[in-house]
Amino acid sequence: MGEAKSSLARKVQLFTIALDIALIVLVIAWQLTDGVTVPRLLLGVALTLPLLAPLVGLYRANRRTFAWTTLCVIPYFVIGITEAVARPDSRAWTGSCLLLALTLFVALIAYIRLTRE
Repeated sequence: MGEAKSSLARKVQLFTIALDIALIVLVIAWQLTDGVTVPRLLLGVALTLPLLAPLVGLYRANRRTFAWTTLCVIPYFVIGITEAVARPDSRAWTGSCLLLALTLFVALIAYIRLTRE
């Protein structure tokens, strides 16, 4: 049972890393949809910094990193909801952002639960 749980935890860990990278790519692409300009590029990079910070800890399977990364995901959920209400024309981007942020949050919690002692 322990080995199966460990294997599942590893799969969830890799899924979490993939979701984090996907959310980074989505946020940058979203910012650059209206054209590539220096301010938009800088905004895209600034918006992704909270998602870039935990990548090493997620790769190393540090449980504490998984715990505090849940706090880094919440702003993307809030941005997605706010933009969906404020700008109906960008609902495809906001829906994708919401879906990725929520799935990442659930995957982070799942990993923490699977690896608790």
